[in-house]
Amino acid sequence: MLPDIAFLLLMGVVGVIAGAIASVSGFGIGSLLTPVLSLRVATKLAVAAVSVPHLAATAFRFWLMRKHVDRRLLLSFGLMSAAGGLSGALLQLYADSPILTTVFGCLLAFTGVMGLTGLSEKLRFRGWVAWAAGFLSGMLGGLVGNQGGIRSAAMLGFDVPRHSFVATATAVGLIVDGARMPVYLATQGSEVLSLWPVLLASTVGAIIGTLVGERILKQIPEPIYRRLISGLVLALGVYMLLKTSHG
Repeated sequence: MLPDIAFLLLMGVVGVIAGAIASVSGFGIGSLLTPVLSLRVATKLAVAAVSVPHLAATAFRFWLMRKHVDRRLLLSFGLMSAAGGLSGALLQLYADSPILTTVFGCLLAFTGVMGLTGLSEKLRFRGWVAWAAGFLSGMLGGLVGNQGGIRSAAMLGFDVPRHSFVATATAVGLIVDGARMPVYLATQGSEVLSLWPVLLASTVGAIIGTLVGERILKQIPEPIYRRLISGLVLALGVYMLLKTSHG
């Protein structure tokens, strides 16, 4: 097992990487920090604890990109995604199964392949379909505990520029964080606070990574951006499948 100082450094470095990826894709902080913290504490506590750096970095990213939020997309897909995410998180108490993770890992991998091959460009969400896509993707994400990745996968069905993509995904994530944080603090507040050195290291790292990623996003050409997101979604899907197979 890593010494305490080495583990703090590890969490800080992973935080930087996670923050940078999230600034480009709209997801990644929870997906990267939670497995690392789970090396030291129970997964349930790790999920609650990581919500602290996740909220801090997401709020900071939102402030940096607030002018790029697509309000129409936020008020349709975004709000429904947040509502679905909270519903899925509650249902997870009764439907926690490796089979769910396997199914959604396959969905993410399939979505990623469609994006990389260009097939997803023929799929566009409009009208009531956008509302349905938001709720369903949010609920699925809440069920498997990976809302950000599935939300970004669903957002590939909208024709929005890269800054609006990240900014709107960030705004939705902030709504979900604001709703779930009080629950975590009420149920595991003392345990989360006892991890303050780890949370401080990962929060500082995630904020630094957010600044780095925001600069990287500016350099990515628009035509390449959707392929990049598809690749990250595919990687997350493969990771979920591998995690389940080794579960």
